[in-house]
Amino acid sequence: MKPRITIITLGVTNLPRAIRFYRDGLGFPTDANDDASIAFFMTDGVRLALYPKQALAEDISADLGLSSRGFGGITLTHNVGRKKEVAEVLALAEKAGGMIVKPA
Repeated sequence: MKPRITIITLGVTNLPRAIRFYRDGLGFPTDANDDASIAFFMTDGVRLALYPKQALAEDISADLGLSSRGFGGITLTHNVGRKKEVAEVLALAEKAGGMIVKPA
């Protein structure tokens, strides 16, 4: 299976400000308005997403929380070509020392 990181999501504390920084300040293309609940930016390769940090922590695991060691406010999306590869990737990550906090 090919390594395919397709989205990097940053958990941010002020989403409208972060959208303006990437969209208006750095000129990253997006359809997101200041009142968006999530923002995706097109880059040459990986997509950049911005999402409220608390919501991102809750999406990963209700037990994880923002104060937990191990959550730095960033996620990487690794898309695979077939459904069965999801379990394979998670098994590889766990074998390499990763902790699966939420099943696929």
